Amino acid sequence: MDYQLGLIGFPIEHSLSPWIHESFMEQVNVKGSYRRIEIQPDTNFQEQFSMLKEKKLDGFNITVPYKQEILPFLDKIDPVATDIGAVNTVSVENGCWVGYNTDGIGYLRSLEKAYPKIMKQEKARILLLGAGGACRGIYHAFLNAGFSHIDIANRTIEKAENITTLKNEETVTKVMTLEEAESLIDRYDLIIQTSSVGMKPETDRSIIQLKKIKKGAIVSDIVYQPIQTAFLHQARNLGALIHNGHTMLLYQAQYAFEIWTGKRVPIGDMESKLKLILEG
Repeated sequence: MDYQLGLIGFPIEHSLSPWIHESFMEQVNVKGSYRRIEIQPDTNFQEQFSMLKEKKLDGFNITVPYKQEILPFLDKIDPVATDIGAVNTVSVENGCWVGYNTDGIGYLRSLEKAYPKIMKQEKARILLLGAGGACRGIYHAFLNAGFSHIDIANRTIEKAENITTLKNEETVTKVMTLEEAESLIDRYDLIIQTSSVGMKPETDRSIIQLKKIKKGAIVSDIVYQPIQTAFLHQARNLGALIHNGHTMLLYQAQYAFEIWTGKRVPIGDMESKLKLILEG
């Protein structure tokens, strides 16, 4: 089969998704192509998606600003994507567009690869910083993985509280301000920065200070431009374990490719290759 895949979003001219998925194809000897399909925000969205259906794609990723806008155009939505309220992967199955969200599972896979022990510690205390779509996906994934204590800190409390509607009976979640999280930071085994704070060009910004961080804690940042954010630099200087954001990019793509082709591609040395590309 010759797979026709792509990425929908704006702006996406610098996206590395084509490199990632074409590398996957090469590894498992799958024929096909992966291309960027930009849709300008000021165009007729419905018309553009009608045209997309005529392109006979086998699947595509969808990124900002269309992760929610695509929902009405889908024939079916996976339960995980329904809970999260956003889709980043579409598979064309028997002519139907089926929506998935691979962010949360991709994040957990990347974390397990770097620190396998933490995934066996269901009583570990986790703190999520930020309350956007990425936080919602990661929170959902940790819930499904059986973790019992996941707190959320955000500048806007209401947005964080909205995410806790996903909560099950087994999991305790406290919602707090960023200032409160900073004062309680020594309670947590895993701290995950899920917002865009610290992304280029504002690379000197850090969402909170980590001065009281617990010894041996893991600090993760989903931002991957730059690879070493101010937040991670601060954590490393305080002796914390570091988890970089570019690995989530790879593993959520791995899961999307698995949905499209049924093949789970080993990441291998792609982590170090992607790091080199991002660092220029």
